[in-house]
Amino acid sequence: MRTFLRQIPLLKFITGRSVKFLAGILIVLGLTLQLAACNPNSLTPKSQIVLAQLGNPKTFNPALANEIPIVYAYTHESLIGENSITKELESALAEKWEFSPDRRTITFTLRPDLKWSDGKPLTADDVVFTFQDIFFNPDIPSDAQDTFRIGKDKKFPAVKKLDDRRIAIVSPESFAPLLRQMGSAPILPKHILERTVKNKKDGKLEFMSTWGIGTPPKDIVCSGMYTFENYVPNQRLTFKKNPYYWRKDTKGGAMPYIDRIVWKSVDNQDTSMMQFRSGGPDVVEPIRPEDFGLLKSEEKRGKFTVQVGGLRQGFNYLTFNLNKGTRNGKPLIDPIKSKWFNKVEFRQAIAYALDLDRMVNNLYRGIGDRVHSSIPTLSPFYLSPEKGLKTYAYNPEKAKELLKKAGFVYNDKNELLDAAGNRVKFTIATNAENALRGKMVAQIKQDLGKIGMEVSLNQLAFGVLIDKMEGSMDWEAVLMGFGSGGADPHNGSNIWLTDAQSHHFNRKPSAESPQLEGRVVSEWEKKIEDLYITGSQEMDEVKRKLIYNEFQQIAQEQVPFIYLVNARIMAATRDRIKGIQYPEGGDALWNLHELNTVD
Repeated sequence: MRTFLRQIPLLKFITGRSVKFLAGILIVLGLTLQLAACNPNSLTPKSQIVLAQLGNPKTFNPALANEIPIVYAYTHESLIGENSITKELESALAEKWEFSPDRRTITFTLRPDLKWSDGKPLTADDVVFTFQDIFFNPDIPSDAQDTFRIGKDKKFPAVKKLDDRRIAIVSPESFAPLLRQMGSAPILPKHILERTVKNKKDGKLEFMSTWGIGTPPKDIVCSGMYTFENYVPNQRLTFKKNPYYWRKDTKGGAMPYIDRIVWKSVDNQDTSMMQFRSGGPDVVEPIRPEDFGLLKSEEKRGKFTVQVGGLRQGFNYLTFNLNKGTRNGKPLIDPIKSKWFNKVEFRQAIAYALDLDRMVNNLYRGIGDRVHSSIPTLSPFYLSPEKGLKTYAYNPEKAKELLKKAGFVYNDKNELLDAAGNRVKFTIATNAENALRGKMVAQIKQDLGKIGMEVSLNQLAFGVLIDKMEGSMDWEAVLMGFGSGGADPHNGSNIWLTDAQSHHFNRKPSAESPQLEGRVVSEWEKKIEDLYITGSQEMDEVKRKLIYNEFQQIAQEQVPFIYLVNARIMAATRDRIKGIQYPEGGDALWNLHELNTVD
């Protein structure tokens, strides 16, 4: 546009017959500029950051989204947040909070004059609605719901409006994680969504199909730094700055400073890396260990920085489907294989048979380490092997001994058979977008081949795999990963409680899925659930640690998850982005509101 304006003085040199011709050109050019102004992708805004993301989001609904990256991270906020560097809790929509003397009640005070992205006031009514009608609603299966259940009765805390800006959260009994859990639920707009939790369509609440990926972005009302701007499947998802966002800098200026965020969809990590090295996205996270050396050597030329944090605070795992249930008279899992999977000696043998040090060295280029617990190493509740946690060092002979003890036998070809003569073979599924996971399964196939097992790989699109795990539930083994829910072990309750949404190895079907007959919950699963409940009720941190120590020992003895390896969390960020403070646990844009760009 600046080029066009610089040409205007040349008009004084044009005469006669040229004027009409030039006028026509100017009209066409003017119309072109108007059309471009209407297209958010045609003109570069004042400042933007482009991110590479694998695949497409499954939903824009914050209560139903459970995949990483978190699509609502920029668009919706909770009452409180956490500083990724200090790990201290910080105010967000709530400017302050106070505990009652018995610490069972927290009173939150909202910031004054909060507004939704449509300009409507954000008040205590929205907070009460979010918890009571959405996250505590039994007809809405949200992952966050499990983390709010308290005690053996699994009651939810009461949420009471005191006035337009104050809300009381009241726990029915002592509940140590209560405050931190308030940061796991993004507040949602009552004036938009109230009708969707009252009306049903095809037997389900309208809410379950509200704000899906087919929803026009302008119809999604937000409380965070950004609103949804445009979505083109398999291409991009864009966010634009929310004009009603509350945060201001010390001079009273509106934050964030970045006008626009673009998620550029890529098929896999190879494509993501190729595009970044060609000058494409501004941020790629995480980067794979095999890409570290090459990117590090190109930092200066490419004008970017490789950010290195600590060990990824989540866990990659191999798990088997232990569900013994049937659906419409048909077993979810072949009964022959189900017997194998449900033998603890079988799972322990798998753990001993995996050469995870080789995986670290070959696939992770030495930039990683083994994982032994679902509780992250940065948590004060983590039980390390040095402090007594059971581990599984590579020992294929030990694996064979366990299998023979469990009734398996070897034929003259060193093939593993069960007592009935069935060859031991199964399929491991993983998500196709993550090339590294495919390589991990390839090595696992080699390792298990050495103890006589036959393994097949099934790579599926992430959404398809999740639907299989949570819908049809007809999978045998899966290699996947869970992100860290934070330092408090209770954040893992959505994995370990027996009816939890992510209790994948023996999952209870969701309310909208066909139900099962004959699902069996083992005694050790029940024991872990009891420990999680007791741990959440214990206010003494020393005693809580002992409780979670016991849980970790049981999990390692029973190995429902065979923990694998994690890389150090790393990202590559363009130097044009100013203000990056890379935390130990990763997330290059955790302080997005403070970042700026220089071009």
